[in-house]
Order: sequence, then C-alpha cells, then structure tokens
Amino acid sequence: MSNYPLSYKLSWLPRFVKPSLVGDARDFAPMAGTLMNPPPKQTVRLAFVGDISAVANRSAPHCDPAIKALLGTTDLVIGNCESPVVDRPSAVLGTRLGTHHVMSERFLAEALTAVGIAHEKLVLSLANNHVLDQGVAGFDETVAALQRLGIRTVGLTANGPVVPVRVGPLDIGLTAFTLWRNADESAFTGRVSMDSDLGRWPRDGVDLLCAVPHWDWEFRHFPRAETRALARRLAGQGIGLIAGHHAHVVQPVERIDGTIVAYGLGDFLGTALTRQPWPGRIGFILIVDVSADAGTRGTIASYRLHPFIRLRAGDHERLVLVEALEGRMRDKVAGRLKAIFPSPPTDEGVPA
Repeated sequence: MSNYPLSYKLSWLPRFVKPSLVGDARDFAPMAGTLMNPPPKQTVRLAFVGDISAVANRSAPHCDPAIKALLGTTDLVIGNCESPVVDRPSAVLGTRLGTHHVMSERFLAEALTAVGIAHEKLVLSLANNHVLDQGVAGFDETVAALQRLGIRTVGLTANGPVVPVRVGPLDIGLTAFTLWRNADESAFTGRVSMDSDLGRWPRDGVDLLCAVPHWDWEFRHFPRAETRALARRLAGQGIGLIAGHHAHVVQPVERIDGTIVAYGLGDFLGTALTRQPWPGRIGFILIVDVSADAGTRGTIASYRLHPFIRLRAGDHERLVLVEALEGRMRDKVAGRLKAIFPSPPTDEGVPA
C-alpha cells in the first residue's frame, strides 16, 4: 500500500488542475546567487534537472538549442528517473490509466540525445514513488537497463547511502531518498533508499555532499513546513546542496547558512499526464559552480535557476527556455515566477 495520507489523496486532482500558490516568497532566496566574491579560479559545474518520464512523450522531445548548449557547459548532470525503464509493462491496466509509469530504454536513450546529455556525465536517482510501478521484476530491469546505457544511479540501497562521483578534481558525494511510496513498504525495503537521517552516513573524502530527495506534496509551489524542517536538519548534518523532486511544479530556493536548497525543480520531461495545466509545464535547470581551488574545495561559488517550459508538439514535448517565449505565455510564466521568488533576476531567461 502507498503511504499517502487521505488529505493528500483528496487534494491531488484539485491541485493538479490549479497548482497552489499558498506561501510567502519573502521567506526564500532569489533565483540566482553568488556565494564567493571574488569567484574561484577553478570550478566544477553541476546541473540538476527535474523528474524524467515518458508519460507526456510518445517520441523523443524537441529541445531548444540553447538548453542543449547550457547542459553542454556542465561537468555532471543529476536528475530523477521517475519511470521504470522496461520494454513491456507488467501493470498493463494501471499503465493505460496513467497511474503506473513506464519508459522504454530506447526512449530514454533518444531523449538524452535530444537534450544533449551524455550518458557518462549523467547520474539518475531511482529513489522515488514510481520506481516499483512495474513490480520487482520491472525494478530489476530498470537497474539493468541503466547499467547497459552507462548511466550511474543513486538512491539504491545496494549502492550504499552515499555514492562518490569524481568530477574533474573534486569528489562529489550524492545521496537520494524517497519519502513517498506507491507500493507496500516491503517492496521498497532493501531496494530503494527511504532513509532521510544522514547523521550516520559516511562522507569521508567527499568535497561536497549533495542530496536528491523525493519529498513534499505535489502541485504546490511552496514547500510544507515539515519539508523545510527536514532541509534544515540535512543542512545541519553536512549536506551542502539539496535539489528536490516530486512536486511536479517549480518551488523556491532557500539558503541555510552555506547550504543551497532548491525545493522543487518541476519536471524535466512531463510525468503527470499528457495534457497538463501550464503551471505544471514550467521546469528548472539548476546550474551550480563549485570551487576547486585549494582552501575552498567543495564550496559553492554560485547558483542559478534557468526556467524553461514544455510545450506540446504532436506526440511529444518541446523544451523552450522562458527567454524565448513570446506574448501571453511569456507574461503568464513571468507572473508565476514573480509569485514564487522575491526578486528574480532580469537576465538569462527570467523576464522582469
């Protein structure tokens, strides 16, 4: 059985149709920030993207060349694999109804090519509520498919709580967990990380520890108080960067001492339904520059959220940076971002 409270289940459809803006943007940080001035001489660039699924795409997405160029500047990309990667779904009825996710290995490979993400530069979290949608066999097939594609994974109990990744001269530690399940806890136990207590997790030899949590409630632009409290606890336990998933809409950024918390990046490829109300089609690419200089290794030098939107194009989506939008849609997206962030920058794709 899933672990969603009844109030959550009852609010899912209303919030999907009209994502909530209940919250105060003044509690949070701008969409971009510089933490080191002057900047370090040597940096490593990380990119975090949102949930990845084939639910809204029958063929590979079309990607704005500017997005491909942006991702091409990075040394490592981290995202969430929201759908099991299997060629034939076992949960046939649920898959047809949209309650159970599925994504073929071929689609994932073609989608990554379309957006310009090299497999060797990609890490995908499997710690999410949908990972067992096609059963234990589908979970095993997913792990095997990602291995065949040469994509590293995080959020599996078999990998240990922290996965070290060498990125240029730095050692980045990645950890992931899910607070939500679409199946019984016994199916997740021993396969998927559900542990959000990082106090006892190893971090020796890691320059920067990053967490990729699957948390909070869906279709709410502002995180719940419980989610913010967990972020503070994680920051106190040494996590320097947190990039969250599961809300399926963009959420704000918070700076907790030296820790950057991006509560929700939205979807990178649509995961809710084929036709989704426009606020749920806004996503973020989080770009983080990390110092590799002696004396400040692993310190976050700067961060920036790059907003984009997913537009329908026949049987697939078209990913477009907000700065390339025109007319009414651009105004609508700009208004939504202003409601979530206290002072969004006027350059690099965020309209004033």
